[in-house]
Amino acid sequence: TIFTMTVFLTGTSGLLGSNVLIELLKRNYTVKALFRDKNDARRHQHRKDIEIFLGDITDANAMKKGVQGCDVIIHAAADTGLWPARSPEYVATNVQGTINLIEAGKKADIKRMVSVSTANALGFGTKEQPGDETTPPKFKQYGLGYMETKHLAQEMMLKEAKNGFPGLVVNPTFMIGPNDHKPSSGQMVLAVYQGKVPGYPTGGKNYVYVGDAATAIVNAIEMGNPGECYILGNENLTYQEAFTKIANIIGVKPPQLAIPPLLTKAFGGLGTFYGNLTGAAPKVSYNMARVSCDGHYFTAAKAVRDLNMPQTPIDTAISECFTWFKENGYLDRK
Repeated sequence: TIFTMTVFLTGTSGLLGSNVLIELLKRNYTVKALFRDKNDARRHQHRKDIEIFLGDITDANAMKKGVQGCDVIIHAAADTGLWPARSPEYVATNVQGTINLIEAGKKADIKRMVSVSTANALGFGTKEQPGDETTPPKFKQYGLGYMETKHLAQEMMLKEAKNGFPGLVVNPTFMIGPNDHKPSSGQMVLAVYQGKVPGYPTGGKNYVYVGDAATAIVNAIEMGNPGECYILGNENLTYQEAFTKIANIIGVKPPQLAIPPLLTKAFGGLGTFYGNLTGAAPKVSYNMARVSCDGHYFTAAKAVRDLNMPQTPIDTAISECFTWFKENGYLDRK
């Protein structure tokens, strides 16, 4: 009999997690999938090919129980909230959750843990000189707890690896593609489609096809080195280039208006004021507005080399994302 490894997967219902699940099953791994939400689990309950484990990564004992008998942990769960800017929940999920899984992994004597961080926890560069795994982080200027806690979790993982724990970190950039059940990054595609993007800020970022990120993550079970980070990215695009690309692919008019940084930040400032006043999350906060004025550009050369990560064109990612939304009734939702 061929020995198949059992993978404990967190974040299964997210955009990345659902694509990692597809990739794992394609390669005949046995999957024990963590769900926090019974309704998310229900979507998968008819499946014979995965074992469902209900629990929360903030619960250390549950994680010890969940990881028991598994060979690998792929940790894709995160609190990616951007409002409020800082919250104890980010710390509980992103930092304590990672600690709980590392401890559970030690107890279960796992062979590899792939922890999903974010490219935002590393330092970005320009299009000419994009940031890589060695670029000093610059996220502190934005005051966003999401970036801060992901960086903290990443640092802990690397420290554990120095002491012999078989863990490595992957740092995806902005992922686009199918299976975006609770529209996350796909919101951008939907917003352009619905004509809700009045213009584009001056910044930009790196985009990656979610399937490529998933492939690299599953490859990391056997490839890559513990104690290292790998940026999972592909194309560096300004917001103008990205919105124009999306609009052209889905057949709508691209936003024409260039929004200067001062206006972007003023709009974000109003958002934060409104959010503080009403308690409701604004569409754009001051912190988010500041991020959108900068170019967050990265190179994924190391992951392409060491994790054999494919580089599917972003056009494909956008078109698959849009088709999936269309087929699953998201375009009609207001």
